[in-house]
Amino acid sequence: MTETRSRARHRRRGKALVIGVPTALAAAGVLAYGTAFGMFGTDARPEAGAADAPAWARAVADGFASVDALGQKGTYGGRDGRTVTVRSLADLEKYATAPEPYVIVVAGTITVNPTGKEIKVASDKTIIGSGTSGHIVGGGFFLGQGVHNVIIRNLTIRDAYQGVWNDKEHDFDAVQMDGAHHVWIDHNDLRHMADGLIDSRKDTTYVTVSWNRLANNNKTFGIGWTENVTADLTIHHNWFRETEQRNPSTDNVAHAHLYNNLLQDDAGTGVTSSYGNYARGRTRMVLENSYFQGVNNPVIKDATAALVQRGNLFSGTTGRNESGGTAFDPKTYYPYTLDPTAAVPALVKSGAGPRPSLGTATATAAPAATTLTVAKDGSGRFTSVQKAVDAVPAGNTSPVVIRVAPGVYRETVKVPSNKPHVTIEGTGASRKDTVIVEGHASGMTRPDGSGTYGTGGSATVAVEADDFRARNLTVSNDFDEAANRNLNGHQAVALRTAADRVVLDGVIVSGDQDTLLLDTAAKDRIGRVYMTGSYVFGNVDFVFGRATAVIDRSVLTLKKRWDGTSAGYVTAPSTVAGRKGFLITRSTVNGDVTAGSFHLGRPWHAGGDATLDPQTTVRDSVLSAAVRTTPWTDMGGFSWKADRFAEYRNTGPGSGPAHADRPHLTPAQAAAQDTAHWLDGWTPTAG
Repeated sequence: MTETRSRARHRRRGKALVIGVPTALAAAGVLAYGTAFGMFGTDARPEAGAADAPAWARAVADGFASVDALGQKGTYGGRDGRTVTVRSLADLEKYATAPEPYVIVVAGTITVNPTGKEIKVASDKTIIGSGTSGHIVGGGFFLGQGVHNVIIRNLTIRDAYQGVWNDKEHDFDAVQMDGAHHVWIDHNDLRHMADGLIDSRKDTTYVTVSWNRLANNNKTFGIGWTENVTADLTIHHNWFRETEQRNPSTDNVAHAHLYNNLLQDDAGTGVTSSYGNYARGRTRMVLENSYFQGVNNPVIKDATAALVQRGNLFSGTTGRNESGGTAFDPKTYYPYTLDPTAAVPALVKSGAGPRPSLGTATATAAPAATTLTVAKDGSGRFTSVQKAVDAVPAGNTSPVVIRVAPGVYRETVKVPSNKPHVTIEGTGASRKDTVIVEGHASGMTRPDGSGTYGTGGSATVAVEADDFRARNLTVSNDFDEAANRNLNGHQAVALRTAADRVVLDGVIVSGDQDTLLLDTAAKDRIGRVYMTGSYVFGNVDFVFGRATAVIDRSVLTLKKRWDGTSAGYVTAPSTVAGRKGFLITRSTVNGDVTAGSFHLGRPWHAGGDATLDPQTTVRDSVLSAAVRTTPWTDMGGFSWKADRFAEYRNTGPGSGPAHADRPHLTPAQAAAQDTAHWLDGWTPTAG
């Protein structure tokens, strides 16, 4: 099927904008509620004020939604209001239409009645799903003229489909915006609606759409319905899969910046793409570092549009692939960092869609956080990260958030065991903007002559305090192996954790040998770590230690050795018997290395300790051809077969069937080896 074009692009039949909700009734609802919210519905719970809100409630947009314009300074949603949890349609509508700012947490599945109803959203709202449980079924949201400062995040919005693929009768969108501005649509799963998944119409502007999954739909993401050329949109890190048209279609958009998106059309499915990215009318589009897989007519433009392509990759595509004209430089409007195009499929597949770490920390779960600021230029309270850590009182019992401005901080950082509840977060638009880096290695002599650093002592960042969180930053060890090839002891740790309840959310951990040491404070102490939406780079045993750790929706990137050779090991667990080791789930293992050159792991019996029972499970992940067909190997005289190494339901060219040297879990075994079982009663949050 192809999209029907007319003189008034994206024009619909003249139906009411909110199906099933008469205008008078909607207006009456707002008037009836007014500003009196002293009583809450039976399914709604007031959580806290802005000062107490967890980090996800204080999150702000990047891209064009971050630009100060039209009297609005960026997009931060309901950050300045109270947080409420809703479980019913009535309560969702109550707070979405309220004049006051709210952070609205959707906890559970809300079925919209009548089907196709679009819930009106007023300004200054954050609507966020609680973990992966927030579902809106059979309806969506509507942002009308002048509505601004709205965040729709971490939700699954689905299933308003009415049985007609090219449906012209049912205007049932997941998100429709008519004349709104400053909107951030982030980390949602949008699918199977009767009309659009996202419609940005009638001069809606200053919009960022990021990290969403858009799937199983015909008219997916339309932008336009205007003769004016005023709209500014950023669209990045989204996964378009099995969507026929409008992926997106941008009509008369002044500045359309698309980067690091994945457009995927698999052969043999019920949906065939008509086209991919489309610059229509007088649109000016910049399209960068996006990946197109199997898409028909992947990039097309009207003769009147300008479309600049840079760094895109096309695999198995056919038909039109066009560019031409002069567009604009996005960096004149906001900062951003491109991910490598080759990494986009793995990154987007593992990171797009709802995240379990968002929307789950209620404001009553912890006292208000103290915020400390760090900036190299002196604009913060401190100029180094360690100085901020030093300012945290010993015996701290309340959350402390250390917000680090973009820049390269060459220092070592240690969070001692008597300073729990610390979060270190970068404030840049990308995790690449804030970098903590040092270059120590195990065999290097300490400056005071007291001996060598040793493996643990080489860490750029060392975390010994419980309830630690890091997010939106890079931790790196840039020890130069080639320049120090004769040094005995190349182990160079970027991040070492020796604590319990550690969350690593949206970070990069980069090194070569022994990059990420996930340890415990002592052999008899537990240390649980949850990493999500992150990258780890390395080559030899670059995830190692005795912690109980889950690496979820992340990318493990394999690197060549200093001499250009490809050979290495992803994990080296040293798990204590009776505990769980490393679980790598819903992630990707890849890298620019020789095929069949890397093992997934080997057993590290630290100090020759035969009582240890190392464990790594890799499940539901994508393995590149770099992974060996026999992915496990021995270490230090200890056989991997005597310990616990297994796979389950992996895919990709590096995956393979079960055999004697490649054990797979049974479904029954796999049911007991998931994140919930692994973390044993601890539900990590990003708050």
